Amino acid sequence: MFGLGIWELLIILAIIVVLFGAKRLPLIGEGLGGMITNFKSATKKNKEDQAKIEENTTVIKEDTTAIKEDATVIKEDNS
Repeated sequence: MFGLGIWELLIILAIIVVLFGAKRLPLIGEGLGGMITNFKSATKKNKEDQAKIEENTTVIKEDTTAIKEDATVIKEDNS
């Protein structure tokens, strides 16, 4: 894992515990978990919105094509 051995990871964990204290670590983890959850939900909402936009764009393109075809037919009838 990133070229770190078990001893390096333990040293990093010890430094984190010393810096933040054992009481704050659960709060930090909870905050990070909340951020990840919010990020995932925002990403999912963005994908749903993008799908709606693409669906509406397809409908508009189909309507535009139908209008152009109708205009061509009317133009040919007038000629």
